[in-house]
Amino acid sequence: MKGKEIHYFAGNHTAKGFYPFYASNFQSLNHVVRWKREEFTTDEDPLMKAAEEWRNKGFKLEMIHSSSNAKALDGLILPELKIGVYAGHHHARSFGRASERLITTPLEQNLKPKREVYKRQIKEAWHQAHSAFKTGLDIHDDLEMIYITNMNFAKADELTSDFIKHLEIPSISPAPSRLTKHRFLGSSTPEGVIDYIPNLTEDLQRRYFIKGRAGTGKSTFLRKVASEAEQNGHSVEIYHCGFDPESIDMVVVRDLGFCVFDSTAPHEYFPERKGDIVIDLYAETVAAGTDERFAEEIAELTTGYKSYMKKGIKHLQQAKYVSDEWADICGNSDSMEISQEINKDLKAHM
Repeated sequence: MKGKEIHYFAGNHTAKGFYPFYASNFQSLNHVVRWKREEFTTDEDPLMKAAEEWRNKGFKLEMIHSSSNAKALDGLILPELKIGVYAGHHHARSFGRASERLITTPLEQNLKPKREVYKRQIKEAWHQAHSAFKTGLDIHDDLEMIYITNMNFAKADELTSDFIKHLEIPSISPAPSRLTKHRFLGSSTPEGVIDYIPNLTEDLQRRYFIKGRAGTGKSTFLRKVASEAEQNGHSVEIYHCGFDPESIDMVVVRDLGFCVFDSTAPHEYFPERKGDIVIDLYAETVAAGTDERFAEEIAELTTGYKSYMKKGIKHLQQAKYVSDEWADICGNSDSMEISQEINKDLKAHM
C-alpha cells in the first residue's frame, strides 16, 4: 500500500523577492540530508525518485515543490521517521536540533566557468520576475484601497469574533509540544500558478471558503483564527500568499479537522462535499454597490496587476529555459546515483 503524501511550496518567487519558509517545516526533524544543487533543477529530479521508494513502502511523505520547476522538489520530509532532505537553492543555515549530512553533485573542472555564466543568467531572470511581481503588487494595493474605503471594520471584527466562537477551538491543557509551520498556499512557477488545495484539505471534515475582494480583510480574518488555535495549544499550518508573503491565504488545524482559506482567484474553489461552508466577506462587510460604482477603475487595476503577474511568470520560464539548457550540457546520468545516495543516508537514520 502506497503512503499518504501532501504537497506544498515552502520557498517562493514573490513581489518581495525569493521568500523562504524551509526551516519552519524542518524544525521537528532529527536528521536532514542536504543535497547541494543550488539554482539548477531538472524534470528528471533525483529527489522525486527517492520519494517514490519511500512512498512504495507505505510511509507518509511531505513533498515540497520547487517554485522554479514544479516537477522538481526543494525538499522531502518523512514525518513518521523525523527525517528529511533539503535541496533548495536558498541557503538555510541550520535546521534546529537535526543532525545533517551534505551531498554534493560533482562537476567536471572544464564546466565550472560556464556554470557561473548560467547561474548569472538564472539570477537575472529571477530578479526580473520579482520586479514584475512588485509592480503588480503596487497596482493591487491601489485596488485594495477601493474596498478598504468602503468597508465596515466594526462589522468585520464582529463577523470574525462570531466565526471563532463557532469553531469552538478547545484549550489543550497541559499543551503538548505544538508547532506552527509556515508554507505557501500556491506559487507562480514556469508552469503557471499552481496550488495543492484539494490535496492539502482532502482529509479535513470542515472546509471554510472565504470569499471577498482585495482588501476586504481575508488575511486579517485568517490571522485571528490562527492566533486563537495557537493560543489554545494546537499545531497550526499557516499558508501564505504566493504573491505577497506577508499576507495569509489559509489556516489548517489538522487535529481539529478544519481549514479556512481564501477561495478567490487565482485559487478559487467552490463547495463540493458535506462540511464545506462559504463565508462572503464582501457581502457582509462592504458597502452595497461598491463593485458597480467603481467597475471601470476595478477592471483597469485588475487588468494591470494581472499583466505584471504574467510578465513575472515569463521571466521564471526564461530562468527554467536556462536551467534546462545547462542540464542538457551536463547530462542527467548521475540522477539514479544521487537518489540512491540520498536514500542510503536516510535509511541509516531511521
